[in-house]
Amino acid sequence: MRLNKRAATRFAVVAIGAVIAAFIAEYETRGPQVADAPTQWTQALDDQWVSTAVTIYRELPDDNEGSRHQRLLGRTDGGHSLLIVHNIDLAPRVPARTGDRIEVRGHFVWNDKGGLVHWTHHDPQGRHDGGYIDFAGKRYR
Repeated sequence: MRLNKRAATRFAVVAIGAVIAAFIAEYETRGPQVADAPTQWTQALDDQWVSTAVTIYRELPDDNEGSRHQRLLGRTDGGHSLLIVHNIDLAPRVPARTGDRIEVRGHFVWNDKGGLVHWTHHDPQGRHDGGYIDFAGKRYR
């Protein structure tokens, strides 16, 4: 009888360990929540990492206060307008112009004009993956 209790205890410990390991593996591979090419750009997406494509319809002057940022207005395939804010102190300037299409990954911040995507560059402290802009076969991060 003692052998059966010991075997049952070992089995329980192994089973619990397997469940914990599976949970940790799923959490580590899933990473931050990412909204890939959302069809609904709403306030619910605020503070989420997003990946989408936009066609640039206006180039704005750089923001030179604090860290310098390249600013581009783009429109998604669904017609949503986004301000792309790209830190050019941490990443190279993207040579895209009005009419060009870019792929963007970054952190979405909702505002009453539709929102902006920033953190389109690497994280210098290595706290997260960071974002990027893909244009003409090159990744700017």
